[in-house]
Amino acid sequence: MNSYPHPIIAREGWPFLAIAVIVALIASVTLGAWSLPFWLIALFVLQFFRDPGRLIPLDPKAVLSPADGRIVVVAKAHDPYANREALKISVFMNVFNVHSNRAPVDGKIEKVEYFPGKFVNADLDKASIENERNALVIKTSNGETVTCVQVAGLIARRILCYVNASDLLARGQRYGFIRFGSRVDVYLPLTARPLVVVGDKVSATETILAEF
Repeated sequence: MNSYPHPIIAREGWPFLAIAVIVALIASVTLGAWSLPFWLIALFVLQFFRDPGRLIPLDPKAVLSPADGRIVVVAKAHDPYANREALKISVFMNVFNVHSNRAPVDGKIEKVEYFPGKFVNADLDKASIENERNALVIKTSNGETVTCVQVAGLIARRILCYVNASDLLARGQRYGFIRFGSRVDVYLPLTARPLVVVGDKVSATETILAEF
């Protein structure tokens, strides 16, 4: 898969932004100063779909954050997608975070699994097993398994994933997007050493979640 050519605004947002701006322009002509709320909506859409490029850390042992947001889980948990006990690190994204998702490690995708589900608050841990989600099980070059799961949230209604089983991923590669609030769960080997704690704010690709 080719690297995503970061165009500042994510391609998923172009139709939404175009509609918001057109509506705001029409409101400006017909409503004058009362069109301000429509321009605020357009501004919100613009900031939600921003998609900046990121610098990739050089440390080959680093597991990078797949999303912007706040750490809500760092704990031992069962990884149902690779059927193992693992270290789970979860990143919660609110509507003001960048929502493009990026690969946490270099590796080959062993499987991609999509599960329909509910849309409870993604800040709650039960969202990991109850909400709509899409999981990638990745095998790294040194034989470790890393599972990365996109989880829809209370408002999110669309998980987008652009990779398939057998694809090769590079750290920091953009592989998907979740619209309007969500979370990403990362399951790592129990030998991984976490470098974040609950409450930490993280940036996709640039923040190192753990090392193994």
